[in-house]
Amino acid sequence: MSFKCGIIGLPNVGKSTLFNALTKSSVAAENFPFCTIKPNIGMVPIFDNRLYKIAEIEGSSRIVKNFIEFIDIAGLVKGAAQGEGLGNKFLEYVKDTDAIIHVVRFFHDLRVTHIYGKIQPIVDIEIVNMELCLSDLDLCESQVLKIKKKINMKNLFLKKELSLLEKCIAHLKKFKMLRTLKINQEENSLISHLRLITLKPVMYVINTNDMLRNENKNIEKIYDIAEKDDAKVIQLSAMLELNSVNFNQIGNNKFSDESEVKRSGLDRVSSLGYSLLKLETFFTAGIKEVRAWTISKGTTAIEAAGKIHSDFKKGFIRAKVISYTDFIKYKGERNVKELGKIRGEGKNYVVQDGDIINFLFNV
Repeated sequence: MSFKCGIIGLPNVGKSTLFNALTKSSVAAENFPFCTIKPNIGMVPIFDNRLYKIAEIEGSSRIVKNFIEFIDIAGLVKGAAQGEGLGNKFLEYVKDTDAIIHVVRFFHDLRVTHIYGKIQPIVDIEIVNMELCLSDLDLCESQVLKIKKKINMKNLFLKKELSLLEKCIAHLKKFKMLRTLKINQEENSLISHLRLITLKPVMYVINTNDMLRNENKNIEKIYDIAEKDDAKVIQLSAMLELNSVNFNQIGNNKFSDESEVKRSGLDRVSSLGYSLLKLETFFTAGIKEVRAWTISKGTTAIEAAGKIHSDFKKGFIRAKVISYTDFIKYKGERNVKELGKIRGEGKNYVVQDGDIINFLFNV
């Protein structure tokens, strides 16, 4: 199962630079609009210091991390929802993502032109968000027309969908993101086939070349917008991060060294992206390797077993579970076992973030 974060924003705000830094790639990042046409895709490991601590105690020979997929999508412009700047095509790419990283330009560089001639981060956010709302509004209105044309309006699900879509339309006409509209799980399933963009979780990345700009009022306004839109915010310099990545291409792979490295802006972006998608991690550990496994919150033991191998799910007997806290506190499985803190859990057990699990199965 692949989890995707789309990187969006106006042209020339640093999307491709951030993508290159995240993925250690070298895609084109030029000073002209629509340098990126087809989306660039890269896989990024998730920083998780727990892996190194488990490996140290277990004496593991190898560490296998979680990964998240990042997609560099071409810049959106005013009128994108009506097709400006190949907007319809680019918006389709956004629909295929699970979460959104919205890059906001806050850096000044005379070599990199702004598409509207002026650095105005708040206006830039409003332009992109308006286009996302208009795209969803158009889709919701089209779906309403389709439903109303259906003869059998006795269909309970269609009635519920119609009612929900009318609420969505009213919300979008106020240029409010649908993720701020209270929609329960049942309602969300009714409209999930529409892949509405403003329902997706969002992280604003403030791309600045001056980290002293924390006191600027525009920075505060972006945090206010994020709070209002139920979004997250990270501040970094994509160019500085890329330069740092390029400088450190030859690194030390020792577990102890890497686990002590101060977390970069990129670590925070990838980890927060993981969090935005409501993902969790469980571990399998042994002498050969310690491995992180990605699951959605609420995943049961039998579903987690299937992540490893279909035979684990098919022949599931039980899961032997150690909490990460106990594993670290008591220095490994042997001591945890002696203290009676290994739990035997059934197939309906809801896996908790950080669980170290050994699945017993028979096929």
